Amino acid sequence: MPISEISGQGVRQFIELGLAFFLSASIGLEREIRHKSAGLRTYTVVGTAAALFVLISKYGFTDVLAVNSIVLDPSRVAAQIVSGIGFIGAGLIFVSQDQVRGLTTAATVWLVTAIGMACGAGLPWLAFAATGAYFVVALIFPLIERVIHGSAESAERKKTAEHD
Repeated sequence: MPISEISGQGVRQFIELGLAFFLSASIGLEREIRHKSAGLRTYTVVGTAAALFVLISKYGFTDVLAVNSIVLDPSRVAAQIVSGIGFIGAGLIFVSQDQVRGLTTAATVWLVTAIGMACGAGLPWLAFAATGAYFVVALIFPLIERVIHGSAESAERKKTAEHD
């Protein structure tokens, strides 16, 4: 393995960071097109930053590590990313007159963070799978919801008509 790979600044790490950028931006673009409160820039920055945090966690402390000397737990950084993004996500959720708004946006920011973390951890297939799953939820689930709600409204109208 070349020295740049060991130091965390090689081609592999730039590919992982770039993948996080690309996947996060793809989700951000979809949210931007739908005019959601968080869009292209927010999702791209969150996902790329999460990948960078994981890469820092994996490679940023190699200069203080020595065999049988100091042991660091890179998963601690990942845990802190999850906590921190939860705080940001909470700020995106609003409740007004028994209606919750922003919950999907907050959940999507959380997902983009995980996608970025997967990229930074060197798990690109999981990142692709999670991104694909997001697009199923964002593009196909609304169609399913319309069918369900359409059926419920149809049954309600039929019930009302029977009582008239």
